[in-house]
Amino acid sequence: MSVEIWPRIAPEELKVAIRESEERELGWLVQELHETLTNLKHGLEDCYALLAPIDPGSTLVLSTPRNEIVKGTITRVGTRIVKGTIHLRLRTLPQQTISINPNHPIHLGPLTTLHTLLTHSIDLLNLTLSYSYPTESSPTLDKNTSSPQFLSAQLRLLSQSFTESLAILKGPPLLNSDPSWTSRSAAPSHFIPPLTIPSNSSHNQSSHPCLSFHLTIQDSSLVLWLRTLEPAHAPVHFSTKLALAIGTARRLEHDEAERVFGYCCTGGDSTGLPHIHNSNHDPNIPLAPVLSGTRRKEVEVYVREKVRVESADPSLMSLTAKLTALTHTLSLARRNLAAVMGEEMED
Repeated sequence: MSVEIWPRIAPEELKVAIRESEERELGWLVQELHETLTNLKHGLEDCYALLAPIDPGSTLVLSTPRNEIVKGTITRVGTRIVKGTIHLRLRTLPQQTISINPNHPIHLGPLTTLHTLLTHSIDLLNLTLSYSYPTESSPTLDKNTSSPQFLSAQLRLLSQSFTESLAILKGPPLLNSDPSWTSRSAAPSHFIPPLTIPSNSSHNQSSHPCLSFHLTIQDSSLVLWLRTLEPAHAPVHFSTKLALAIGTARRLEHDEAERVFGYCCTGGDSTGLPHIHNSNHDPNIPLAPVLSGTRRKEVEVYVREKVRVESADPSLMSLTAKLTALTHTLSLARRNLAAVMGEEMED
């Protein structure tokens, strides 16, 4: 089947007519995108509100299934854990209860980065709307800033921001060991009473384990990793050696057992030297900032016990659902614009 235009048009005139038709279609699509971008802005503001530091915050339950090795609650307000009480019955530590110091809340690095990305996305949308759809009160703008090419570039940047935000909420793969705990565990001063930390000093070496308290985000849930640590060069009592030799005692088995780690508990104090991660580290998890002050040295430690506690966060789950829907809407808008402009859209 073939299509012919009647009355016949000269090839030169046909090219002009096709170009004018494409320009009209592009102009119509750009105007239609105004409503789409406005809806995206409103949806992003809803996502932003879910991370807003509004009291009383979200109270989340921490409990290991069946055995209740860990049992307690924590309260998240915005990107911080402001209070909480957790009862521990770990096999390598005496039974104890730790509380989060309300005067020194724990800042969640992934949520802080997510908050920054959402703020950047809203600012980017405001800029795009004001430049691509100027009003009478808007200042005189350069013609290039209101072109479809400018709009396409802005939507590409917005798509990258959405992708990074969803990656943070997804978190690192569950099957892969996340090395960020070696430098991002909560500092001892976040707790009442303060947690003890391992030391390389020969005067402080002890066979009694210390505790690493590491919070992260995975599948829109708050995940707590508890690790009991022992200095790698701490002396082992003769009774312990004998018990291990005859089989009356054994090490707890987990994926980090008998491995030496460089532990530097900088946490949220921002006074320590951040650990240098390997190439497999998730780039969405920020490193500890380095400020002037006393730098803490790494301590070589063994992980004697490792416990994972997951707590579903309704606000983060809602944020993920909203952001996923906004990403789909943005992808459709970019695909339509690229098709009319005759461009290949990058994934």
